[in-house]
Amino acid sequence: MTGQLASLLGADRGVTCMVGAGGKKTLLYRLANELSCAVVTATVRIPIFDSHVDDVVVTPHPDDAIRSTESWPLGLVPEREDNRYLGYDPETIDRLASADPDTPILVKADGARNRLFKSPGADEPIIPESATTVLPIASVHVVGKPLDEETVHRPERVVEITGRHRGEVLTTDDIASVLAHPEGGLKAIPPGATAIPVLNMVDDAELASIAREIAVGILDRGDVPRVVLTKLIIDDPVVDVIE
Repeated sequence: MTGQLASLLGADRGVTCMVGAGGKKTLLYRLANELSCAVVTATVRIPIFDSHVDDVVVTPHPDDAIRSTESWPLGLVPEREDNRYLGYDPETIDRLASADPDTPILVKADGARNRLFKSPGADEPIIPESATTVLPIASVHVVGKPLDEETVHRPERVVEITGRHRGEVLTTDDIASVLAHPEGGLKAIPPGATAIPVLNMVDDAELASIAREIAVGILDRGDVPRVVLTKLIIDDPVVDVIE
């Protein structure tokens, strides 16, 4: 399945937003480098990512930068703040998508503080109305781990959706429930956009079995066309596709 990741995830066209935890930035840069030309940007803070793209342009006018560049993939951000770039407001992404509909735009749309799993807070994710695809991601390594701050970003939100208590061990059912929930992985998805959950860090046969169980649970609960199982750090990152 080498080279099929962007197509399977609907990221080869339009505006694709990455949300969740457990490989979001890795997925962002992997997609950018698989596509022949793509923009990498964000609606939230994002660590400096110059090494993952051909060029980064810091500008309040990203549409001008696209028209003048010959460097792909291209990073576009409005401002740098210490060791991070700031993100554009969603309306700017909408204008960029309208001005250049042929260029795939890849957007980091929330944060997770390097945790394996999350459920979004009250003010996130920040997804532009022009989004065509949203990719909620989670690491399958979270199964069997305790529901606490070390493993989960915003554990209180996971508690609200699953009814579990802090410190309890997370199950495949918990992960599926959050990823398929309208206040979890499917939160703030614009009308007409497609959500395609990604289960990452599927490193061996045992984890693949766990991931397939989660995927079936997501498909039973949520309006998604497929769930893609990945190991993003290898050459052929697609482990399986569950439909």
